[in-house]
Amino acid sequence: MLRELTKHRVLYLMTIPAMILLLLFNYFPMAGIIIAFKNFNLSNGIFASPWMHPFYENFRYFFTSDNWVSVTRNTILLNLLFIFVGTIVNVALAIMFNEIRVTWFQRTAQSLALLPYFISWIVVGVFAYNILSYEHGMLSELLVKLGMDKVDWYSKPTAWPFLILLISIWKGVGYNSIIYLATLTGIDHTLYESARIDGATRMQQIRYITVPLLRPTIIVLTLLAIGRIMNSDFGMFYSLVGDNAQLYSTVDVIDTFVFRSLKGSGDMGMAAAASFYQSVLAFVLVYVSNRVARKYESGSALF
Repeated sequence: MLRELTKHRVLYLMTIPAMILLLLFNYFPMAGIIIAFKNFNLSNGIFASPWMHPFYENFRYFFTSDNWVSVTRNTILLNLLFIFVGTIVNVALAIMFNEIRVTWFQRTAQSLALLPYFISWIVVGVFAYNILSYEHGMLSELLVKLGMDKVDWYSKPTAWPFLILLISIWKGVGYNSIIYLATLTGIDHTLYESARIDGATRMQQIRYITVPLLRPTIIVLTLLAIGRIMNSDFGMFYSLVGDNAQLYSTVDVIDTFVFRSLKGSGDMGMAAAASFYQSVLAFVLVYVSNRVARKYESGSALF
């Protein structure tokens, strides 16, 4: 090991900042999980606060509420929807960019697709409200001019999973397609030349060369996304839905539920218990998904 460290000392020194960040923001904070089992108060701090009796008391608030099943279901189903549809759209957009042969148009299209990623969710929420508002929304005005009745989108919970999916894809597709596009640029072009010589059309080249070579990347990114499946994008959900109780049945997730509960009660122990619950479910989902990936594509499994 000493010989390895000496031989590649420059490379290992370059990893030190990343390791420090990983320890500070991913490993050291794990000690705070004990808050879920304590009667936490700021004056005593994390370690000096008394333990709960019984130890599961902080979990009782979450699991005895009427909403824990619905917020868990919404969190899992919505994120699965984002992963499934988002992956299809991201891969399709990356392939489209890769097939563009006019350089200036390709760069312009990529820049325009990437631009929404840098817009704050607060600003996106304002855009969405001005489009979907019942009174003066752009969509309502358009429906009136077409001789149709206005639609109060903010009182239709069944429509919001698809609205949030659409907005999420619009905002992130340009950024999320970059990794797939990077993979495509690394594919050996002689494969396409051979396929063209054999008479393969452009669609056949995509089907039999591009998509199979993208599969390992798709699997790895999907597994990483599943690892975050229980941690929804709080900024997105709260900016678009806010405290509109009419929409909670379909788009209220664990993060927004905990935030509202914490804002109302200030109970840090309950919030930590919900986070612990999220982490356990995420671990189970990643482990099962990785086993499935290793069975069908062993080289793409994370572990």
